[in-house]
Amino acid sequence: MVPPPPPPPPPPPMCFPFSSNRSRFKEASPLIRTDSQRSDVNSYGSDNHSYHSQHSADHSSPRSRQSGNLLRSGSRSTTRTHASRDLEKVQFDSDSDPYDVPALPNNRSQSKVSHLSRDPSKSSLVRNDSKRSAKWGGYGWGLGKVKEREQHILERSPSVSSDRPPPPQYDSPTRSSSRSSRSKRPPFYTSDSSSTLVGSALERKINDIESIKERIDTGDRLEQIRKLMMKDGLDYYVVASEDAHQSEYVSASDKRREWVSGFTGSAGQAIISKTVAYLVTDSRYWLQAREELDSNWYLIPAGSVDAPKDWIDWLVDRAKDAKVGIDARMISHDKATRLNSQLMAKGSKLVFPPQNFVDLCWKDKPQRSREPIFIQSIEFTGREASSKIAEVRQWIRAQPPTLIPYSKSPPTPAQAHVGTLITSLSNIAYLLNLRGCDIPFNPLFYAYMFISLDRAILFLDAAKLTDDTEDYLRVDRIERREYNDIWPFLRKREWGEGKLLINPETSYAISLMLTHFRYTVVPPFVDNMKAVKNEVELEGLRRAYLRDGAAYVRWLAWLEHKIHQGYDITEYEAAWRLTEYRRQNKHYWGLAYENISASGPNAALPHYSPSKSTARMIDRETPDSGGQYRDGTCDTTRTVHFGRPTQDQSEAYTRVLQGHIAIDSAIFPEGTTGAQLDVLARRALWKDGLNYMHGTGHGFGSFLNVHEGPHGFASNVPLVPGHVITNEPGFYLEGKWGMRIESALCVRRVKTKGEFSGDIWLGFERLTCVPIQTRMVKENMLTKEEKQWLKDHNKKCLERLEPYLKDDKRALKWLKREAERGIGIAGPVAGGITIDWD
Repeated sequence: MVPPPPPPPPPPPMCFPFSSNRSRFKEASPLIRTDSQRSDVNSYGSDNHSYHSQHSADHSSPRSRQSGNLLRSGSRSTTRTHASRDLEKVQFDSDSDPYDVPALPNNRSQSKVSHLSRDPSKSSLVRNDSKRSAKWGGYGWGLGKVKEREQHILERSPSVSSDRPPPPQYDSPTRSSSRSSRSKRPPFYTSDSSSTLVGSALERKINDIESIKERIDTGDRLEQIRKLMMKDGLDYYVVASEDAHQSEYVSASDKRREWVSGFTGSAGQAIISKTVAYLVTDSRYWLQAREELDSNWYLIPAGSVDAPKDWIDWLVDRAKDAKVGIDARMISHDKATRLNSQLMAKGSKLVFPPQNFVDLCWKDKPQRSREPIFIQSIEFTGREASSKIAEVRQWIRAQPPTLIPYSKSPPTPAQAHVGTLITSLSNIAYLLNLRGCDIPFNPLFYAYMFISLDRAILFLDAAKLTDDTEDYLRVDRIERREYNDIWPFLRKREWGEGKLLINPETSYAISLMLTHFRYTVVPPFVDNMKAVKNEVELEGLRRAYLRDGAAYVRWLAWLEHKIHQGYDITEYEAAWRLTEYRRQNKHYWGLAYENISASGPNAALPHYSPSKSTARMIDRETPDSGGQYRDGTCDTTRTVHFGRPTQDQSEAYTRVLQGHIAIDSAIFPEGTTGAQLDVLARRALWKDGLNYMHGTGHGFGSFLNVHEGPHGFASNVPLVPGHVITNEPGFYLEGKWGMRIESALCVRRVKTKGEFSGDIWLGFERLTCVPIQTRMVKENMLTKEEKQWLKDHNKKCLERLEPYLKDDKRALKWLKREAERGIGIAGPVAGGITIDWD
């Protein structure tokens, strides 16, 4: 076992603006971990419990100075806003207002202050015993003129009942800084609002009601499932995370795996045996699953050393002479055929019960959304729906008939391909230039679509149509039938003679309904159409990323300002504030996924999302985030540190940055796949024996899904001009901190010096316009080219975002400082004194 490095020499107090009663200096966390250093689930859970208790009593907690925070916001908001009907303006307190609130006296019995309460008729906080007052702003207790505030309190105290016990006082940690002579942050009452929002923004946050997340006891639910298994003689039952359309993100009514297991991640399969229950998920969710699963479940970490690569490998390895049940709608044709063939070799087989076992047990299952669909205009799509459908029909005509091998007979009508069935929700939305609200964070709607050479049928519930969309479908000669009519349509073979073209991700239930004589499995043609963005879509993405970058910069400047002022900000509060900044943008629709706003140990969870009741205070250290706009889907991650990073953090961050730069700067010939470039992102990390277990990047949509294929840095699909893809290497130290840098790229043609083989060379155009913090970068680890790339990127952000920030002096000042700032932090001078050049 490698011993941990010795602790660094203690710096002077000025280096730690947020001191506390805890030990001031920590040993640097080693990047190389032993088994004994891995976090234990039970102890971690108990730590969380004690933290929440303290949080509820204190309304705040001291900051840790050595954890990395990851803030990601890239999902659709549950409080989506139509740009056309967002009539109210977001109201924030002016950040230039004075915060003349002194420290309250420790002896509360001499000066008692009334609690703050909500007045339902007003959009701001009021006191029970006074008129509405906004004098002190919406940021909690501030710093300022002590005598004036003491007098204000004493004048008000007689109106408070003397029988009322004083509220508990928050013992604020002392704060010393080279930039301030103040030595103590002001205490505040637990009843006071530490919210940083006012007006309509505060209303939205207060109305964001969430149920308290508790680790549920799944014993009764599993027992009900096992009783149904016994009736059908099943040895295993698989509960998939996908819906009938193989969607990654699903609606509330399709969260069957979450209901039976308690695990809320977007990926993972539940496998229930007669006596034990297992959850198989990938590395993004290992830590989250350990936290959320109860004692009835065992976690199978797919992809880890000596572990199966996925749930199919794990099940095949265990199932011998067994019957495995699954809802045929919830598994794709490709996976079902692969699983079935492997099970048959073990004497086992797949069984498809007619009803989903979870649906039979889930008594309070939510109803499917009935929200209306709406038209995505050609202003954003750049192409009419009729043109896209015509291209699909041209593709159908080009498909050869399925002939019997070595047969010399001419093809029969039954062997010809006459149509295609599209089941992917994003593909249907793309083809028809329609969007919906059925799935959180994804502008999609539940439907099936059949396209033949002379017909187009949309299987969609009538309740989702408006007069406008009904007329729109009629003009494009698209028939509409009820959503569930797809099954009698397939059973009766209403298209007549001929075969249908389906893709490997089509539900296996559809394959069973058609039988293999009536379909041919082909690569997903519409996926490839959708992945290559036209110039209108690309220009929309460029505009969306500029607006989103401006909101991101406003938010980073605000967050740093408030933390340096001494305010405690929770992960949830920070994420909500970022959403409010985005809400002011043109064409804003919602988030592209739940905000990933993580601090300290939570940042070691790649897909951690804070909740209102359990979020921790942001340490002096990180954000990942994405917004949905009518002209583009954004996905951005930045890791930031508000204090002095440890050497381990700086070295790991620099390696992540080097991988990010390597991908961004890559030049490659046509035919190169994302999988062939993936090593560029990992090479710098591998030098130090570091790695990350998630993919390096994925495609994303134009106001569609934040994850989109078929290309990506783990895919063997060649990259072509018009593909958009994320670049997001990272590193996560379990139980300590995590970091990731994510930018969006567009594949484009580039001119090279040699032009070997002609005009075949491709590179990337960077869409994301958010500075990369240089504080954690070790300059001596970077090459000359990497240093120049970093400086150029931050200066380019200033040039492009400055017009969007003219009305926000604080954000513009922050942006200019980041663009002009040097790399790293100045080292200690004589006597061990350190100076931050910010």
